[in-house]
Formats: sequence, structure tokens, C-alpha cells
Amino acid sequence: MLIIKGGRVIDPKSGTDRVMNIFIEKGKIFKLAAARSQVPEQFENADVIDASGKLVAPGLVDMHVHLREPGHEHKETIASGCNAAAAGGFTTVVCMPNTEPVNDHPSVTDLMISKAAEHGGARVHPVGAITIGLKGEALSEMGGLKEAGAVAFSDDGRPVMNSGIMRHAMEYARGLDMPIISHCEDLNLKAKGVMNESSNSTRFGLRPIPVQVEEIMVARDISLCELTGARLHIAHVSAEASLRHIRAAKKRGLPVTAETAPHYLFLTDEAVGTYDTSTKVNPPLRSNSDLASLRKAIADGTIDAIATDHAPHSPVEKEVEYEVAAPGISGLETSLALILRLVDEGIISILRAIELMSLNPCRILGISGGTLDEGADADITIIDQDNKWIVDPSKFKSKGRNTPFSGHEMKGVAAVTLVRGRIIHRAGT
Repeated sequence: MLIIKGGRVIDPKSGTDRVMNIFIEKGKIFKLAAARSQVPEQFENADVIDASGKLVAPGLVDMHVHLREPGHEHKETIASGCNAAAAGGFTTVVCMPNTEPVNDHPSVTDLMISKAAEHGGARVHPVGAITIGLKGEALSEMGGLKEAGAVAFSDDGRPVMNSGIMRHAMEYARGLDMPIISHCEDLNLKAKGVMNESSNSTRFGLRPIPVQVEEIMVARDISLCELTGARLHIAHVSAEASLRHIRAAKKRGLPVTAETAPHYLFLTDEAVGTYDTSTKVNPPLRSNSDLASLRKAIADGTIDAIATDHAPHSPVEKEVEYEVAAPGISGLETSLALILRLVDEGIISILRAIELMSLNPCRILGISGGTLDEGADADITIIDQDNKWIVDPSKFKSKGRNTPFSGHEMKGVAAVTLVRGRIIHRAGT
């Protein structure tokens, strides 16, 4: 028995934003009640978490992370990634298939799920590969991957360049009622580019990547979505040009959703001028115009979810020349504070922030969570939105220290993270 007492309850599904008590029994939400209401008799001796002055929200859900295990445990393990997730307020993470071996076979999916269960922290939902070995040549065992527990299909980390293969993948995915998560990147147009094509790429002397690298593939996959009727989710949108296609698709009623990542909402290609490899991501940081458009898109519904694209790397991959460094940011432990900054700036409301980071990812993937409904699993994040702190990568729970936000002042932390009513993280302990 547990009572979360006196917190400001934020539940976008019901539109709730009020001070309430939450009663938890056997890992489920038993009841929500006004803060001054009478305590049910069976809860008279229950443990109490005082959430006064804090936000109480459905557990955050990150629908795009790289846990690296199996095969790259020097970068991250399922255990360290789950610890980082809990510290960031995430009760659920959805992990991409670019492991070694690739998650293109049910046995790899089984391994990921069993490792997460053994750890006993944040929930882990694997994404199965679209193609064998992420090579874009032959479809994986998609039906078997679903049976093993995969919640979507993606070749994230690499695009499916062959349109015929992508069409067949979408047809199979539709038959399985599963979404395709598309990594939109034209490798031929990208060539050896490493940063956004702009006056800055000329100034910094780095090979450019035009926005059309992303836009062309977004347009192609939306066309294939229209052809096949499959559910299509566009990963890590970075460009204003891509948003035009996504808006048009939604207007036509196509089953298209999209995500962006916090770094595209705060950083531009100007940051690359330090040659700090923590600013190297894929897709790359874009222009001020792109950033402004993405901020508008998370507010107006064009973007459905915010996901970290958590991509931890060891110093071996990052402490090298910019052009050869591995792309990616370790984002699980800074995401919440960054999105709360958008709330403070008036870009989005707190209800919209939780919708983007909890409810919508669950809806897109068809997984449980994202709500504080009575009877639902008690996956809950208690947020201290006033807690100020300095980003110190050496204190990350993740093995990845690669963050461009090192030394930045943040405001807002996950004070307590609960999964099935059990505390998996408490700030300061």
C-alpha cells in the first residue's frame, strides 16, 4: 500500500491538472481523490510519499533509445541504460535494434526482455529490425519478432534505401498491426557529410549534409504509407522541410506520426563551431529556422512525441576528429529538464509536455502506460520542477558521457520514479 500525497497531478488523457492524492495497491492505481478527502480504510497504515509542491505524472516513456546490449556493452548495458532512464524519470524505454547481433531474430528480442526483467527497473520494449542485419536487402522474421515481444520495426541507424523492400516491409507490418519507425536519410545524397549544410559548414570546413537528405526519404515513406496503409512513424525529425510533408500527410488522414529529440529544440549548427564531438548527431543539428519550426510543431500537433534518441558512446568513439567521431548524444538524464524549460518559456503547456513524453508514445506503439487511470499499472514520475542543477556527465547513470549540455544549468528533476508502484529511483540516493 502506498499513498502519493498532495502532488499536482498531471494526466493529459483525462485533462487532469489539480492537487490530488493517489492511492496505490498491489502495483495498481486504486484511486485518485481530492487532497483533503478521507483516506480509504485499508490505506490507514500505508507508506506515504509527500509530493507537495511537485508534479505527479504518468511515467515518462522514451520511444527511441539505444541500449547497445548485446554486443556493445562498453558503451551501455541494459542495466546501466535502465538506471539512466529511471534517473531521468522514464518508466519505459523502447530500444532500437542496431545491436550486435542485430535484433532481427526472436532470440535477440528474448535476450533483451529477459535482461531487463532480471534488472527489474524501467520497462524495456525492443524494436525488431526491418531487414536482416540492417542491410536493407531481405526482410527479417517480422512475425516471429512480434511474437517474441517486439513493439515496432525499424532499421534505425540506417535507412532502408530500397523502396521495394520498404514497401514489402510496410505491407507485412500492416498485416501484423505494427508500426514502422523510419530512419529517413538518403545515403547517396549524404555522401560523407558530417554537419548541416549552411554557411556554418563552409566556415567550419566540415563536409555538409543538406536538409533534403532527410526530406526526400520522409516524402518517399509517406508515399509508401499511402500505398500500403501501414502505420508510419518518422524518427528524429530535424528539418523544417520534413514538417511540411508530415503536416500534409496528417491533413490527408494518413496514419503518420513523428518525433523529434530535445537537442533539435535547443541547439543549432552554430554549436558545431567548437568542434566538440558531442554536437555530432544524426541527423545533424540544423538552422535557427529549423529549430523554430520544430518548436512550433510540438505545440501544434505536427510532432506527436519527444524521444531522446539516447545514443551513448565510449571515449574511444568520441574523443577523435569530428569527421570520424560516432554520432549521438547521451540524452536520458537531461531530457526532462530541457522539456520543462520549454514549458517555462511558454512554448508548450505542462499537459502537452507529458502528452509528448508519455501518453502519445504509448498510443503510437500500442503499449500500456501514459495514464493515471484507476486500475492502471502505477508507473508514475514525481517531478520537482524547481530543483536547479548543473549537468555533470561524470555523475550520469549511463555509461555514455557524450552530452553537449555538460556544465549547463538545468531546472527540474525526477524526484521519484515508480514502476508498478515500486520505487526504482529517488533523487539524491
